[in-house]
Amino acid sequence: EVQLVESGGDLVQAGGSLRLSCAASGLTLDDYAIGWFRQVPGKGREKVSCINNSNRSTYYINSVKGRFTISSDSAKNTVYLQMNSLKPEDTADYYCASTRKCWSDSASGEYFHYGLDYWGKGTLVAVSS
Repeated sequence: EVQLVESGGDLVQAGGSLRLSCAASGLTLDDYAIGWFRQVPGKGREKVSCINNSNRSTYYINSVKGRFTISSDSAKNTVYLQMNSLKPEDTADYYCASTRKCWSDSASGEYFHYGLDYWGKGTLVAVSS
């Protein structure tokens, strides 16, 4: 059975940092890409970042570039999202999901996922002003 389990969410003050973890079981991370998403209650799910574990290429939405860093530890079968300089607008439930591949459109700079297979249950990040 495939499971993705997020952890690391917490309440922090603006300007603070958190590191989220996405621990995978039942699949080998090197065979997948992992995306991070976030959702505020009552709003749609927003993609945040993605890493292709095959070549460690990484992608971010503009609003987190320079503040968030996605990384992967194959030995631990875990993907991390280091979040620095947090802002109140980063408050959301954060989810990880496995995907076949992520890539970016060179013209727009936007990145995309090729299929989303398995999802974790999320971890809450709350940033106070």
